[in-house]
Amino acid sequence: MDFLLIPPIAFLFYVGLVWIVSRVGRKLAGPAHGSTMKSSTYSSGESNPISKAAPGYRPFFLVALFFAILHLGVLVLGSGGLTTLTGVYLVGIILALVALILG
Repeated sequence: MDFLLIPPIAFLFYVGLVWIVSRVGRKLAGPAHGSTMKSSTYSSGESNPISKAAPGYRPFFLVALFFAILHLGVLVLGSGGLTTLTGVYLVGIILALVALILG
């Protein structure tokens, strides 16, 4: 099973697995029947607003920075051993995330 750790082989294996799951899912779903209700957008029973909303990028960048710190921190922690240095690093990540959440 160590051959699955080779990236090109793992990629081909998972592409094949996804293809099989996709084909089985299509068979289970049954035939499609198109209608205007299925192709229209759902807006919770309300009409669309006339003016377009233009929110700033600040909320996006806060969320992006949060997940970047979280994911990269876990990646670094996962690649290291269990030492006091990783504990200090984990505390630093937690403080950075708390500071980011509290603004």
